[in-house]
Amino acid sequence: MKRFIPWLVLLAVLIGASSSAFVIDERELAIVTQFGQHKRSINSPGLYFKLPWQDVTRMESRVLSSDSPAGRMLTKDKKYLVADPVTRWQIDDPLIFFKTVGNENQARQRIDDIVLSELRRELATENFGDIIGNEREPLMQKVGDAVRTRVKEFGVDIVDVRIKRADLPPEVQKSVFERMKAERERVAKRYRSEGSEEAQKIRADTDKEKRILLAKAYETEQKLKGEGDAESAKIYAEAFNRDPEFYAFMRSLQAYERTLSKKDTLVLSTKSDLFRYLKAPKK
Repeated sequence: MKRFIPWLVLLAVLIGASSSAFVIDERELAIVTQFGQHKRSINSPGLYFKLPWQDVTRMESRVLSSDSPAGRMLTKDKKYLVADPVTRWQIDDPLIFFKTVGNENQARQRIDDIVLSELRRELATENFGDIIGNEREPLMQKVGDAVRTRVKEFGVDIVDVRIKRADLPPEVQKSVFERMKAERERVAKRYRSEGSEEAQKIRADTDKEKRILLAKAYETEQKLKGEGDAESAKIYAEAFNRDPEFYAFMRSLQAYERTLSKKDTLVLSTKSDLFRYLKAPKK
């Protein structure tokens, strides 16, 4: 019997060692408690030992996510908004976390309540259009800062708070869409009216410019015609002054050309001035 005692002692030591050794990996934090009392916190991965009657509580060191339930909230301009926030958070102090909330499920519930409360408070200071537009980022920054301050007592740090979705309540979506449709139709009608007016203005300007150009062209034509007639009269006058007899002869030839080229038959006296130059010239 005595020869088994060393083996029994060794077995007890092995059992004690196996129940005393534990490993914390890089994804975990831990605290060691004895009869509910905190003994130490472990923030780094590695192999650790404890007394057999001590307990190890493991916690996530990674960033955790919490999807808060969608909440109905009122904006500054008295419009209801259904917001669906999501929060990323991380355990910062495992001891405080263990003492205040105990586990992740309890932490999520507390964080969700705080996020919805702060989000509701901030949305009440902003107009609906700003919330769904460019003002959302600074608004969520304010919400994140407020939540971070409040959850610090849980040993938790907030990475960020985002609105995953922001919609109108179902009962008002249809009326809003109808108003948007009517507004778009009104704008389209105004644009069409403005376009028609602009087209009429362009046509009127074009017609006016056309009339001006035609008037200028006619004026130029009449001016050139007048200048041509004046030049022609001047030439005829000069020709008449130089040789009245030759001028009378040329005018008679022009009259012959205009008259005799026709197919009409004329009966004239030989004493007519029209035939004076058809007679034999005087010696």
